Amino acid sequence: MSMEGIVYRPAVPADFEAIEVLTLVAYFDLPESRHDEHAAIATLRQDSALSASWVAEHESYIVGHLAASPVTLSDGGRGWHALGPMAVGPGHRGHGLGGQLLRHVLAQLEGTGAAGCVIAAGPRALFQAAGFAPEPGLTLDGQPLLARAFGDRLPPLAEVALHPALAGG
Repeated sequence: MSMEGIVYRPAVPADFEAIEVLTLVAYFDLPESRHDEHAAIATLRQDSALSASWVAEHESYIVGHLAASPVTLSDGGRGWHALGPMAVGPGHRGHGLGGQLLRHVLAQLEGTGAAGCVIAAGPRALFQAAGFAPEPGLTLDGQPLLARAFGDRLPPLAEVALHPALAGG
């Protein structure tokens, strides 16, 4: 499959059901999945806690989605966001959709003045190719996260708290 005909855009309410189905399918056979990623996205949306939600659309079907939500930092810092969940339909994997969704979400967040993003889970190689690096001082449950600061900012030295929908709570 080529990348032709793929449209990347912010999600709209008409996409919500398709995002749920896509996310269920995308995580179905992943052993590391909690199989509640679709519910996490819905909860983030209901709590007005989505700082970004982008879809990849192909021939009127939603074939990819990436969400972002604000995080709380133990040092009181603001403007940091967690990326994910990310979902790409099985038939569309390996063609760069995830990377394109990532670029759009990062551009939106940076354009609105965000300080940076963290990754709690996901394809490390994809995020590292987009400038994310392990940050020993930026942790979740004591474990270093992949992070990317925007502009000339430096990553904080802090423990990250995710929205409860992402934290398994």
